[in-house]
Amino acid sequence: VQPNNYSTFYDDQRQNWSIMFESEKAAMDFSKQVCIAKCNSSSVLDSVLCQDLLLGEGQGVEAGDSLEIAYTGWLFQNNGLGQVFDSNVNKDKLLRLKLGSGKVIKGWEEGMMGMKKGGRRYLIIPPAWAYGAQGVAGRVPPDSTLVFEVELKRVKLVKECSGSDGQSVSSRDSPAPSPVPNSDGFAAD
Repeated sequence: VQPNNYSTFYDDQRQNWSIMFESEKAAMDFSKQVCIAKCNSSSVLDSVLCQDLLLGEGQGVEAGDSLEIAYTGWLFQNNGLGQVFDSNVNKDKLLRLKLGSGKVIKGWEEGMMGMKKGGRRYLIIPPAWAYGAQGVAGRVPPDSTLVFEVELKRVKLVKECSGSDGQSVSSRDSPAPSPVPNSDGFAAD
């Protein structure tokens, strides 16, 4: 996915192709179908499939960053989108989470890594990375593959401080090592 409704890909002969779409919506719909096709063509889905729909801007998020997210989740049924089982899109509250804290399913933790503010991503999450054999009573049947469309609305990096010129500077820009997570899974402040 590239800016201005433009996508590139390689074929199996490693030739580069590009497509320009008439609208942002057409480009996103195409990208969603590519992700679903990847899922349907894999014999066993053993990791999270991620497909960027919109790239966003700024730094990619890492473990320890605080995020605010708008999302919709579907059950993956009959090789495509089934019913919506959860969404906060038409609600006033965004989902807030600290990436890497273990407060959301493993597939989200993995699938959100590297996203940028304003970015949108499609995630297809196998049962082992979601709710597994137990499911969620009344909403997610056992052993369900899930599809999420997530939009990263706000980001607060692990450590931000103000540089001498007043610009926000992330600790990631320096050679200093990242904070080591303590035993409770949160990054040390």
